[in-house]
Order: sequence, then structure tokens, then C-alpha cells
Amino acid sequence: MKKLTTILLSASLAASMLIAGCSSGQSANNTTPAPASNETAPTPQDQAAKLLLLNNIKEPTSLDPPIGFDEPSYNILNNLMEGLTRLDANQKPQPAAASEWKISPDGKVYTFTLRDNKWSNGDPVTAHDFEYAWKRMLDPKLASPAAPLAYIIEGAEAYNSGKGTADDVKVKALDDKTLEVTLAQPASWTLLLVSNPAFFPVNKAVDEKNPKWAAEASTFVGNGPFKLTEWSHDSELKIMKNENYWDAANVTLAGAVWKMIDDENTEYQMFTSGELHRTTTVPSDMADQLFKEGKVFVQDGAGTEFYRFNVTKEPFDNKNIRKAFSMAIDRQTLVDLVLMRKQKPGTAFVSYGLPDANNAGQFREVGGDLVKYDPQEAKKLLEQGMKEKGYTTLPEVTLTYRSGTNYEKTAQALQEMFKQNLGVDVKLQKVEGKVLTDMQKQLQFQMARSSWLPDFGDAINFLDIFQSKSPSNRTGWSNPQYDKLIQDAYKEADDVKRIQMLHEAEKILMDEAPIAPLYFYNTSLLQSDKVSGIVSTSLSYTDLRKAVVKE
Repeated sequence: MKKLTTILLSASLAASMLIAGCSSGQSANNTTPAPASNETAPTPQDQAAKLLLLNNIKEPTSLDPPIGFDEPSYNILNNLMEGLTRLDANQKPQPAAASEWKISPDGKVYTFTLRDNKWSNGDPVTAHDFEYAWKRMLDPKLASPAAPLAYIIEGAEAYNSGKGTADDVKVKALDDKTLEVTLAQPASWTLLLVSNPAFFPVNKAVDEKNPKWAAEASTFVGNGPFKLTEWSHDSELKIMKNENYWDAANVTLAGAVWKMIDDENTEYQMFTSGELHRTTTVPSDMADQLFKEGKVFVQDGAGTEFYRFNVTKEPFDNKNIRKAFSMAIDRQTLVDLVLMRKQKPGTAFVSYGLPDANNAGQFREVGGDLVKYDPQEAKKLLEQGMKEKGYTTLPEVTLTYRSGTNYEKTAQALQEMFKQNLGVDVKLQKVEGKVLTDMQKQLQFQMARSSWLPDFGDAINFLDIFQSKSPSNRTGWSNPQYDKLIQDAYKEADDVKRIQMLHEAEKILMDEAPIAPLYFYNTSLLQSDKVSGIVSTSLSYTDLRKAVVKE
């Protein structure tokens, strides 16, 4: 791999010539350490002038919960608002806006009891706000990208697709403090799901008076531990402790500033100068040294980087050719020597960070490795596939990827792997992210870069996207057995049986190979030793309630 070797050697030399000048907390857990038990917890007065300085990379898409359906929005929303449940450091749902709940014996009716709480403008938070918010999310006129998440609720899909009404959606405020939710079928992940920001409440009176309430700090109203006080669009956003929050007495942090810096080198410079307490990544040219020095906070994340094959276009309309390309990828070399962020190789589609049935470990650990690197076998599969297609020469192959340093490095590395392991010259095509998404939706590609970040912590939210009619499929692949397993899993009340169906579905997906997994996401970043107590789950929700900023 001459070109790949050159890339790796250059990156290694660059890293070895640099001297790190930063201070970083070190932790292998998903919660940065809180103050030691023998330390006196800082008072709100002590913290008043100690704002946490963070980077959000870019402007939130929206702070209207069902519209801002992405990580740049959710990071902030998770601190400005709160759903019925909130995930703890172990990604388990805990009581939040709801103090308790009851589940019917058939697993279909959830009755939530809300605690006493107020909106940041002083209005009481009621069950009516949740009913209003969820039905608003499903209103086809709103066109919320998050709406399909609510399809487990009876009547939700019909309303969102224009075949029903809001009254058909079985979400009902029985009184100010009681919310009743009836599911179309049992769903053991419901308490995980309602922690997603898309299910946050919306103040009905505020929304009806000003539909653009979420666009500015002066009009934003939330029910979370912090309130939005300043917002300079595309520059920075400031949040401060919300005195109206039900658990305000136990919120340690006075506030935070989220900057919007979309350049890893600028971000690093700001970190070393003290303008940021925490980065979002590790500079590529310093990654090797910073990892060796133990200055990087690393945590498994729920999410997978992968390539899609268009099974409606040659040569990837042949299963063996698809499998040959996937088997020719040396994923360990990719993560170790190209990306250098301590990611785990993508040995299947469902990532780490998601539970198996009955807390029997993680889904990925139970499911095991379903794809492998085997260049000799890859060559045999390619020859077999070419014979099946009647090829004497493989049609031209183009790999399309989105602009960005890591995406380009990955594409170049795989280009060299395909050349060395398969003898195939693959052309590279770089496009902007939106263009790539449109190309995939229209099936105007052969092989293309993709990713998946789950919306809630269950494997079904990974695997259901490859159902035949899923708009997220974008491969042209269809398998009736796979579809049935996913549909049956949605209806199965027995969690052990349901998870087994998902394992069977993943095996079919990997055997049919409409995709080639590359690596599983993780969090790798730098954090000042002045900061502790930040909670980050594998779903990328950041919780600042217990954060502490020291002198």
C-alpha cells in the first residue's frame, strides 16, 4: 500500500514533531470525575463567575425540540429542557419531568405522573404541555424529521401521514399532572425514547402566541436546569442556571457558553489559551502524541461509520462483489493508523453502547463480529461475482464521500486497500454533505460514505432503517425475511425474543452486504483539569447539571 503507507508515515511524523501544551482530565468513564467526597461542594455564589466554556462547532439547527433533530441542537436542548425521563451516566432512564410512572400488564399503556415544576417564564409545566408537544411533533404541517420516532404510539403514524387526526393519537392529559400514553404495541424502550429531546414538552400558550419562540434568547422558554440568556447567532450561545427548575438546589454549575468553532486547529488553540474548557475532538496532527501522553478523554459512542452500496447499479447488484469489497477493508489499520482516535473497528452494523436483553451485556458483544478482513477470500468472492455477472473486466467503480479531512483520509486509505487487495482502481468523488445525501436518496451513486447515530438506546433503531420501505435505507436493497424480523420485533413483548430477532436480522444484513461497516464512533476529546462532573452518554447527550469549574 504505497499511497496508504505515505499517508500514515506523514501523519506519524507530524505528530512526533509536535509538543503538546495542554492540560486535560483523564477518565475512562462516561462521567468526568466529580469533586472528591472530602471536598466541600462549591456554592452557587462560588460558581457565579465560573462559566463552563464549550464548543458546539456550529449553530444549532433549531432549539424547537421536534425541529432541531441533530446533535448540534440536542447538546444544548438537553440542558435547556427536560423530558419525562433523563438518562443517567449509565444510560438508564431516570425520573425527570415525571416523578413516577405505571405500565399496564400488557405493556401498552404508560401513565406518567408529573412533578411540580415551572417553565423558565414561571408558568407551571403540565401534562397538557406534553400532549400538545407530542401531537404538534406529529402534525404533518410541521414536517418534523423526528415524527417517525413516535409511531409506536397508537394513531401516531396515521396522523403524521395524513390519514388520521390529532384526536386519534393516544396521548392524553388526564389532568394537569397525569399523562396517559397508549402504544400501538408493547415497546420496552419507551422510557429510553421519551428522554430524546424530540419528546420534550412545549409551552402551549407560548407557542400559540409566537410560533418562532425558539429562535431567540429573549423569547425562548424551557423547563430544564438552565435557561437561555444570550444568543449571538453563528457565534456563541450562553445558558445560565434556571431558578425555576424543580431540582435547582442540586444544580452545581452557574452557566455555560457554547461557542461555534468549526475548525479543529482553532478549537485546539482556544483550548490551550483557556478560551475553551473542553474540545469536541483531538487535532489530527497531534492525536498520536496526545493519546500516548494520556491527555485524551475517550468513551464509546453509539454510532457507526459505514459505506453504502447501491444494489441497483453495477457492479454492486451482485452480492459476492459487495462482500468482496467489504472483506478487503482492513478496519484495524484504518482506525489505528489513519484515524487515530481509538475507535473500534466496525465488525457489524449495530455499535457498542446499546444493551442486550435483560442486561446481559451489550448487543454488540453478544452479537459478535459479523464481518472480517480477509484479502484472499475477498479476491475469491470478487472472481466468483464477476463470473456470475459475466464480467471479464469489472465496470468502473466510484466511491463518493463528503468533504472533510477524516472523510477524505478514509476514502484515500480504502482506495489503496481496494487496489492492493482486489486489484481494483476505484475513483474518488468528493461532494458537499447535502449533495451526497440527495445522491443517496435518488440512488445516484455506486458506493458512498454514510453514518448512523441512533435516536434512542436500542438496537432496533439501528436495524429498522434498512427495511425495504424505509427512507433511510438508500441502498435499493430489499429482503422480505429481514423486513418481517424487524416488523415482528416491533410487535414482540418478550424482550429476549425481540432482541434475538434483531440479532438474526443483523446477520442477514451483514451477509447480504448492502453496506460495509467501517468503525464504531467514540468520544475522544480534551478537557481542562479545572473541569469535572460533565456527564456524556453514548447517545451524545451532554448533561451539565453536576459540572464544576475550579479556579
